[in-house]
Amino acid sequence: MIVDLPDTTVSKIARSLVSVREEGGAVALGRVLTLVIRSKGRVDEAAIDAANDASREHPMRVIVLETYPDGDAPLLDAEIRVGGDAGASEVIVLRAYGAAAENEESLITGLLLPDAPVVAWWPEDPPAEPAQSEIGRMAQRRITDASTKPFVSNRLAALGPRYQPGDTDLAWTRLTHWREQLAAVLDQPPYEEVTGVEVVGAGSSPSTGLLAAWLRLKLDVPVVWRYAPKQEWDHGIQKVILTRASGEVHLERSNDIDATLTQPGQPSHDIVLPRRSLRECLAEELRRLDPDLLYGRVITEGWELLGPPTT
Repeated sequence: MIVDLPDTTVSKIARSLVSVREEGGAVALGRVLTLVIRSKGRVDEAAIDAANDASREHPMRVIVLETYPDGDAPLLDAEIRVGGDAGASEVIVLRAYGAAAENEESLITGLLLPDAPVVAWWPEDPPAEPAQSEIGRMAQRRITDASTKPFVSNRLAALGPRYQPGDTDLAWTRLTHWREQLAAVLDQPPYEEVTGVEVVGAGSSPSTGLLAAWLRLKLDVPVVWRYAPKQEWDHGIQKVILTRASGEVHLERSNDIDATLTQPGQPSHDIVLPRRSLRECLAEELRRLDPDLLYGRVITEGWELLGPPTT
């Protein structure tokens, strides 16, 4: 069910939300957090769909804040979605125009779930310092996405100096399967030390640099990373090569789902290494509301140790 509230106020939205729940039989009990999706302009419905899907694992209230500061007159329009239009969550879409868009905190505060954690998510165009933004100061966790278009090559370099505990980026979350596979390889015989690493990925993939920084930090060996020619590989990470005394270990993705693991003296293995969906990444980040300290070390210490990509 979708309820439109044109030219409204925050207090009217809150009252309408109670009314909608009572009339529709929906309940607010069991909501574990408030997710605030922040956008300058209209939010891609894919982001709301991902939040709705993730809500089946993490029942929550989703507040979508769209601001249009160039509007001629101060105006707040709203939309409430519950039931089949909101998954296991309840979604409040706020569209603030003109002067009504100037105070983001006042638009959000009256709609937060009481005594529940707040997570802020910028699907695109995040603030330069998320933790210092109006919405970021309210949140225990702050989620950005360095891979959003248009891709900015120095976006990762900017994340480190501005990192605060509670920050994370979906470019890091997309690496979970890669990190699991590489850790599994190193936990198996012959238990040789890694003496060198090469990471290759698409030029539009910030995850390439983050994986290289993680390997540099954890293995404490030289790591070479580079971007593959676009005609050869145009999205995500392509391959990782680990050099050991017995030879090279190759973990190389052949498509969006499959990869091949090649090790000296062993037959090649085809493994499943799928690209992660937005819903999967968001759901993973919502499982933990404490700071991701490993990400913090990778984006700061690991990134400083890594050095620039090779050409």
